[in-house]
Formats: sequence, C-alpha cells, structure tokens
Amino acid sequence: MASSLDLLDCSICLQLLDEPVTTACGHSFCKKCINTFWDTGRNLEGKYSCPQCRTTFSPKPALQRNTVLANLLEEHKMKPSQSAAGDENDVALPGDVPCDSCTARKRKAEMYCLMCLASFCETHVQPHFQLPVLKKHKLIQASTRIKESICSRHDRLFEIYCRTDEQLVCPLCVVQHKNHDIVEVTAEAKAKQEELERTRKKIADAVWVSQCEIGQLEEAAKSIRDAAWESSDNFEQRCTEHLRLYAHFLEKKCLEMRGKVEEVEKAGVDWTNGHKARLKRDVHKLKEMDQNLCQLAQADDPIQFLKDIQAVGGLPVFSGSHEGPAPLKEFVSAKTNQLKSMCDKQNVQLFGHFMDNIMLRIPRKLHTKPTTRKDILAEFICK
Repeated sequence: MASSLDLLDCSICLQLLDEPVTTACGHSFCKKCINTFWDTGRNLEGKYSCPQCRTTFSPKPALQRNTVLANLLEEHKMKPSQSAAGDENDVALPGDVPCDSCTARKRKAEMYCLMCLASFCETHVQPHFQLPVLKKHKLIQASTRIKESICSRHDRLFEIYCRTDEQLVCPLCVVQHKNHDIVEVTAEAKAKQEELERTRKKIADAVWVSQCEIGQLEEAAKSIRDAAWESSDNFEQRCTEHLRLYAHFLEKKCLEMRGKVEEVEKAGVDWTNGHKARLKRDVHKLKEMDQNLCQLAQADDPIQFLKDIQAVGGLPVFSGSHEGPAPLKEFVSAKTNQLKSMCDKQNVQLFGHFMDNIMLRIPRKLHTKPTTRKDILAEFICK
C-alpha cells in the first residue's frame, strides 16, 4: 500500500501529484513543479534535465498528461486512505513549527538540524536517518523558540553555561571565557532546578510558620476578648451586689469602666489585627513567588529554563528566616493583668470605704429602722 501511494507523490514537492505529466524519460511530476523547475534557471546551456534521473533534453521537451496516474489520483481522492488522513492531521497549525522543505501544505516540523539550520517534518527528516553524510548532522527537537537556543555568531547550539558571566555560550564562544567557571548546560540547569526546589521548600516553610502565627494571633485576640468580657462581667456582678444601695452611682461607674475596658480591648485586638494583616500580605507575596517559580519549574528545555530565569533577574535569594511578633503569652498576660488591675483599683475606690463614703450621702428619710449591728453602727455614724 505504501509503495503504491509513493507512486502518486511528486518527487519535487513530495506532495500528491497535481495535474501529473510525464517527461520523455518516463518520470512523472506535477505540471506546475516541473515547469517551475525548468524555468528557474536550473537548465544549463539550453539543456533541460529530469530532476529524478538527471537525463538531459534539448530543446525543452513537450510534456504529456499521464492519464493512468490521473485516474489513480481520482480514485485515491474518492477513497481517502488512513495515511492521507494522517497527513491532514500533520498540517502545521498556528503555534506549530512549519517544515522548511514542504512546498505546498506546510506540515508540522518534528526535528531541527543544527547543520542545515532548517526544520523538517517526519517525512523530510528521513534522509538524515538514511544518508551517511546527513547522519553526521545533529538533530534536536523542533521548537518555535529554537533560535533562542542557537548562537547568533556561530549558528551552534548553546551547550555550555558560563557561571562567571552568567551567560549561555556555544563550543566556539568558549575560547572567550578562559579561566571562567563553565559547566554543561544540562548540569547548570540541574543545579538551578535543585536550587529552585530548595527555595520553594523555604517558601513553603515560611508560609506554614506565618499561618501558624496567624492562628496564634487569632487565639490571642480571642483570649483578650474573653479576658475583657470576663473582667467586665465580674465588675458588673460586684456592682449588682451593691445596686440596692447606689444603683445610679454604680451604673455610671459601670459605663465608665466599660469604656476603659473597650479601649484596652481595642488596643490589644488592633495590635493582633495589624500583625495578622502584615503576615497575610507576606503569605500572599510568598505564594505569588512560589507560583512564578512553579511556572519556571515546568520548563522542559534546560536552555529555555535558564533563559527564563535570567529574564526574571535570577532566582530570589530567600533565607527563610522570619521574625515573628512579640511573645504572645506575655502580651496577653499583660493585657489581662491591665484589665484586672484596672477593675480591682476601681473596686477598691468604690467599695473600700463603703460606709464612710456612701451611707453618709443617703438622705436620712430613706433609712429604715436598723435591725442589725452593722445597721446600728451605720445609724450611729450618720448621727
């Protein structure tokens, strides 16, 4: 099947024959291809040669339509084969590297020859595997960025990396880097990949530490709120015990104390929120840095990997050290003690001299008949 299909290919454009014509030597070509071949200056002293067997003709021979091949082509078009469908799938699409040898429909290039400086599809690259002379050529995977991997001065592949100059060099450029620290591109790419992974690990560790500290700050804020409300509630309970004697007085003091407690609470919570916001910003920046490094890490081509690293200014120098907020236990303890001390001090001021400072201010007409020793003493003092 393959051999019969080969008969339908033009040996000039390597595509299916279009308007097949036959020369006097018996070989067939596309009518347009053979006329173009003869009309573009390839004839010598009025002689015309067959592109396939090199038989010469003079004068220019008349071309005869090959009816047999034309009929075979019609049948082939009516019953498209699997190989034809495969050729259709191999047509270069936007973003693919087109074959430099295809003249009609450009097929997708598979390999690039560093000696020919050309890209070849699966069909046109075959001579490089079959002909002894072409077997010596070096082939690499075809890529739309292939020119970035080639030295513009010597048309050679970048195979060496100069660490001293942080530059990709070809084997011919290496003479300009004498006594420099040079390594193979693959070795440098591997080293950079390992460095990238270490940096990503440091970032992950820093993110984990920051998230732990955020959790601690949230717990600290909760402890401060709990301490604030507990202190306030204790104070309100004490006020309730004496509300019968000085309800209006204690209500005023309670409101004052609530404002002071809220100020302390706000100061403590604002402090934790400030540190938490800063750490969240740090986490966001670290995750962005890790995402960029992850994109760099997906590069398959070591040369492009190194060039991409250079394009972003090199890998970030990340120490992984992180200075956390002030010790939270001491901070929470200080705020709790401040709240307790403030409440205790107010309690002493209010209740320390209860009989002397409060009972003397109660109008005499509000007193009931004393029934206990304490009431009798209070009545005596008032008199």
